Amino acid sequence: MDIFFGALQDAFFAAIASVGFASISNPPHRIYPVCAGIAAAGHSLRYVLMNALGMHLVLASLCAATVIGLLAVFLAPRTKAPAEAVSFPALLPMIPGMYAYRTFQNLILCLTGGEAEFHHYFYLCGSNGLTCLAVLLMMAIGVTIPIFIFKRISFRATRQI
Repeated sequence: MDIFFGALQDAFFAAIASVGFASISNPPHRIYPVCAGIAAAGHSLRYVLMNALGMHLVLASLCAATVIGLLAVFLAPRTKAPAEAVSFPALLPMIPGMYAYRTFQNLILCLTGGEAEFHHYFYLCGSNGLTCLAVLLMMAIGVTIPIFIFKRISFRATRQI
């Protein structure tokens, strides 16, 4: 039951964040609920994959980003908006901000101590940095693969066909 409520809470906050990210680019207001729903589905899927199944963050992010891409491709024609306009705001709440923050924090801490501290903080900087880059790469790959596979559906979203 803890996983269920955790996934609901995760979905709620991801939906709010995606609407905030979507509003930055000034899209039509009709895509806000779609962005929120897609973000909630993708982020809660990643939460469940990591916490219930023990999947690593990188692989869970790839799976969630692929689901976000698939949902965006198939829901974009209903909103008459490009799949990218729906999927990218839904993807942004999944950016691993703490890993990026810790990467730069440990990079700065490399300069403050002796040789032993340098090696420790440089190791942490590399570990967090590689995790952050791997998650970002998997998210980009996962969200674009469905757009390329279903390009006929994706590109037809803004056409009057």
